Amino acid sequence: MRTAAYQRQPNERVHVFDASTMPWEETARPGLRLKSIRIDDERGEFLGQIAFDPYVRSGLHQHQGVATSFILEGGLTDYMGHVAQNEVGINYRGSTHDAMSYVPTVLVSKLEGPVTYPPEDKLLSGVHAGSTYQSFRNPDPDVPPEINVPVDRVPGVASGVFGLSRQPVYDYAGSGLVRRLLQWKLRPETEVPAWQASDWVELWIRGGEIAVNGQKAFANCFVVIEPGATVRIDSPFGALALVWAEGRERWAAGGSAGDLFGFAS
Repeated sequence: MRTAAYQRQPNERVHVFDASTMPWEETARPGLRLKSIRIDDERGEFLGQIAFDPYVRSGLHQHQGVATSFILEGGLTDYMGHVAQNEVGINYRGSTHDAMSYVPTVLVSKLEGPVTYPPEDKLLSGVHAGSTYQSFRNPDPDVPPEINVPVDRVPGVASGVFGLSRQPVYDYAGSGLVRRLLQWKLRPETEVPAWQASDWVELWIRGGEIAVNGQKAFANCFVVIEPGATVRIDSPFGALALVWAEGRERWAAGGSAGDLFGFAS
């Protein structure tokens, strides 16, 4: 039975989870493990970390929604090639592949739709939320199964908030979703004016430390911001974070006109 640290609740709150203190949970496929911040099999949603032992396959599968994974350690190989450390691999609806780890590999992942496996596989890996058996074909063999983005090479963009720059990674074009994936860089002594989340916002702190509404979130912490929450962020000593935003920020009347997530771009 898979467990998760959190279930989505629209209570206008902010939550911080330290993934380093969470135990790895085994899946049905030996050599694949999870740390689940949240998991919803009905909706096919997952946020957390995935670990592959060397020479372990994900199993052939097809994504029925967007999946994004940051390679924290190691890398994965499929029929199109390799996604490497410090890159984000983006799978879209219809992405069909089998990912292989030749070295120990850890991913920070967000799954936004279910995944199907061929009936003859007989063993759902458990690594994908909402996994089911279903026959399928690759809907477009000429389209690669993922887009790989070397995050640190993406040019930074001013956010309008002093000390905070963003590196846009994925704008969800063609997915039917109005969302953003980006990386934040916060210089030491950055203070982000109070803003309100119009929808879900989730962060993974890659390095450094921030305080969110007074709660410390340091390297390898996840932050879940519920819709309607008022958020105050400061970083006395600098931070680097991946950010998934499902809606734009709202500034108080007369407040900052910054663009934290890139929805105005």
